[in-house]
Amino acid sequence: MQLSVGFVGLGVMGAPMAVHLLRSGCEVNVWNRTKSKAVAVANEGCKVCKELPELGARSSIVFLCVNRSEDVWQCLEKLTAASSPGTLFVDHSTISPAAASAFHETLSSQGFRFIDAPITGGSVGAKNGTLTVFCGGSIDDISEVTPLISCYAKKVARVGGPGMGQMAKMANQIAVGGALLALCESLSFAQKAGLDPAQIRELVGGGAGGSWAFENYGPMILDKNWAPGFSVKNQRKDFGYCFEAAELVNAAIPGTQLVDQLLSLLEKEGHGEWTTAALYEVMLRMGSKG
Repeated sequence: MQLSVGFVGLGVMGAPMAVHLLRSGCEVNVWNRTKSKAVAVANEGCKVCKELPELGARSSIVFLCVNRSEDVWQCLEKLTAASSPGTLFVDHSTISPAAASAFHETLSSQGFRFIDAPITGGSVGAKNGTLTVFCGGSIDDISEVTPLISCYAKKVARVGGPGMGQMAKMANQIAVGGALLALCESLSFAQKAGLDPAQIRELVGGGAGGSWAFENYGPMILDKNWAPGFSVKNQRKDFGYCFEAAELVNAAIPGTQLVDQLLSLLEKEGHGEWTTAALYEVMLRMGSKG
């Protein structure tokens, strides 16, 4: 019998992930708040649900990939109203670790199962099926869903119990922020020093200073292409969750605070939808005296 799963949230990450599930042999029921975003996956063969309860009733496993903690909860409330006991909810959103733990506790008390499973790897990773997934939840639940997640991820790892997947994602976002700042500092310095930024990107990126940011954001900077990707607004949203988690565990993350402050300048200028590589523009405007 064909496994029937649901996918909620068809943005730049969710849409290709849903299609990977479809191509793996699943029946995929989808829902998105903005209905036009469901057209492409419907053309691939996914079944579009008009309402969330409809999706919940038709799916034994439901994947979510939305924006904020409150968005996840609003979806879960409507889904569980029609879902069968034992339904497994896999949340790929980046949300507060505390919220993820609370969702697990609430759903467990109602007879459902929940895994917090935030992702990293960007839209390219979602399209190519090479994402990394940090899973928090029971060993059995994660083992059950790993074969499905593996159709769009190259790494699926259990990092602990409820909420710990989100904690791992916070560690990831802290590293991403630092790498982004290092890239923008390096190339803006090169520009001001009279060097060729393209050559410096190639040389530094191929050595000890290289990173995912150099490889993926470097070309955007050289082309001054700030088209929507992973946006300034969403990066700052994630940093907010990082600050909340850092306070909870008494960790100092001053570098992340600095990157957040610099990105806030872009958002204040109305560029919250630009990709985070646009931090380069801020660095170009700054001098050694501030």
